[in-house]
Amino acid sequence: MAKLVDPQFQEIELRNLHLACKNWGIFQLVGHEVSDESVKSMHRKSQEFFDLSPEEKKLYAQKPGSLEGYGQAFVISEDQKLEWCDMIFLKAIPTHTRKLEFWPEKQPHNFREALDTYSHDMKKIAVSIVGFIAMALGLDAKKLSKAFDGGSYDVRMNCYPPCPEPERVIGISSHADISGITLLTDCGDIPGLQVLKNGQWVFVEPITCGIVVNIGIIMEVVSNGIYKAPYHRASVNREKDRFSIVTFCYPDKKFEIKPAEQLVNSDSMALYKSFTYDEYTQSFYERTKLNDDGVPFVDTLKI
Repeated sequence: MAKLVDPQFQEIELRNLHLACKNWGIFQLVGHEVSDESVKSMHRKSQEFFDLSPEEKKLYAQKPGSLEGYGQAFVISEDQKLEWCDMIFLKAIPTHTRKLEFWPEKQPHNFREALDTYSHDMKKIAVSIVGFIAMALGLDAKKLSKAFDGGSYDVRMNCYPPCPEPERVIGISSHADISGITLLTDCGDIPGLQVLKNGQWVFVEPITCGIVVNIGIIMEVVSNGIYKAPYHRASVNREKDRFSIVTFCYPDKKFEIKPAEQLVNSDSMALYKSFTYDEYTQSFYERTKLNDDGVPFVDTLKI
């Protein structure tokens, strides 16, 4: 990030960013301005939450038909295989969308304050990095940054318990994120995130103070397929817990999800349809209710 904002290094660092987004769809960001204390504080509070008793955690349990709160994501059948993951999912920004009944209050102490600071720090990173992603594509950086400045930010805290037979379970199943971009911080040095590259699963090794950034499907559409939302999953460790915090970053609801006009011409036709924000999210959740029909969500967006 320090080189991206420095005119002396910006051109070459934008080229590096472009290649990372084009060839991998995922990269680790260092040299950013998020304080270590903000990240470490949120990591501590996340782990303290998962250390609570089952009875205490259930006070913040999801309600039927909602993802918010403590529980499992996208449980739509009693017969489905559940992921080897404990999680709490909270809408953080805009602040008026917060449902504080799902935000731990007394235990862990200062959980709400830590998450408020952390989510705003992640928003600053997102607004900045999408501007540079736009520049790497030759798009209007201010326009895209403004869309994310008014966007929404959802935070998911994950705990992957140790498993004596890790090869028989999956922490989080293979998927591509529907966000604009996603930011992840690992609460420790245990690798668990894997990204699919050329048919092989590659571990993303945690970097101290690094933020993992991956392209979401919204950005894939905006880039007209130049950047791809990578398939990724989480594995579990045989002996140790692994914790991570994921922030899903979305543009504001007025943002039209379609290929950028500058990237569509006689030599490069639009590959994706145009959607309003509500049409896009409704399409995803309707498909989720239908369960897996074998067709990736992103393929349903293509012309």
